[in-house]
Amino acid sequence: MILKAKERGGGAQLARYLLSMRDNDHVELHEVRGFVGDDLLDAFREADAIAKGTRCENYLFSASLNPPGGEAFTVSDFEDAADEIERKLGLEGQPRAIVFHEKDGRRHAHVVWSRIDAERMRAINLSHYKTRLRDVSRELFRQHGWEMPRGLRDWRERDPLSYSLEEWRQARRVGLDPKQLKAMFQECWNRSDSGMAFAQALKERGFMLARGDRRGFVAVDYRGEVYAVARQAGVKSKDVVARLGEPEAFPSAEEARFGIAARMSERIKRFIKQTELEAGRGRKALEFERSELAGRHRHERQALKEGHEKRWIAETNARAARLPRGVSGIWHRITGKYAKIRDRNEREAWQALLRDRAERDDLIADQLDERRALQLRMREQQERQKGELLMLREDIARYQDMSAPEHSSERRDPDRNARKRQRRRDKGRDRGFER
Repeated sequence: MILKAKERGGGAQLARYLLSMRDNDHVELHEVRGFVGDDLLDAFREADAIAKGTRCENYLFSASLNPPGGEAFTVSDFEDAADEIERKLGLEGQPRAIVFHEKDGRRHAHVVWSRIDAERMRAINLSHYKTRLRDVSRELFRQHGWEMPRGLRDWRERDPLSYSLEEWRQARRVGLDPKQLKAMFQECWNRSDSGMAFAQALKERGFMLARGDRRGFVAVDYRGEVYAVARQAGVKSKDVVARLGEPEAFPSAEEARFGIAARMSERIKRFIKQTELEAGRGRKALEFERSELAGRHRHERQALKEGHEKRWIAETNARAARLPRGVSGIWHRITGKYAKIRDRNEREAWQALLRDRAERDDLIADQLDERRALQLRMREQQERQKGELLMLREDIARYQDMSAPEHSSERRDPDRNARKRQRRRDKGRDRGFER
């Protein structure tokens, strides 16, 4: 199970986020423990009010519990994981809340503890909590027999195609997955042994190598998006310069934009727009299906909940009817039969509670299977559309090759570049000295 957590304040804002349906198929407030109120917003406001008696600003500890995709994980499993986390961090007995979220066919939990010890009016210190959570995460993977991610086994084995939020947003603007972009740049870099070969490899995929303003070398795509070569290829800037040479030998990013715009085929542009339009229609159709499925699942859960409540009331009344009243009740208490009936009722009530919980877990598991099937179709559609966009970029590269102006080679004239470098070296040697 992947565990992510942080200390934070802003209880009211966090409560509204946890209960928001905007990005989730289902949201369920499962537990509010140790607070006066049983409403999440009131509970976190209570924590905020208590924290005002201290100097602690980050009075909450919020953790997300994410099981691997496709793995069955019951409510009891989530509760056991939350108990293990609070035991490891010293948060036992602290007020907490558990909220379940479901999205894209996966279920995860948010657990929030109050860090304030109300008796001592001091915040519980959570030193090195990330290291402790990593240990809990590893143990959960072992307990459930899941395949542990390489990055969790050893920090040096993390995914080399990791990307920042800025890179992800940039990739989303041009319709490509950020991992695909980085993998493409790294493939071009690894298969080329010179600047010319690297530029040609990028060109085959619809990118033009250019000189950046302050980032050394960049690549410009047909839409004018600029990518830092060193960052995307995962190499050092000095290694890029060593292989590609001086940036001045290449056109600027602005010149590359103008050159690409001049050579861009309008027909390919229309093809790309058509592909994006079809992709948008497909996404809307699947999004409508997702919304319909989420609504049906909510209705099924509500029906099960109402059925459980009716059955619980009927069974409670039946158990209560067993208890004798009046003189008979007094006699049964004297003989000990009353205690036996009461113990039997308690056992049956506990078994009924476990039965209802198991039925709810089974329903949720079936619904998650159904949602995962839809998510698989959505993912396949996305991959197909991304592949089409990549192929269109290769078509663009071919059209650029066919219509490239002959004078563009002058810009990369090696003799001219060598003369420029020689003049700069001579100028540097003469500065402040006389011959």
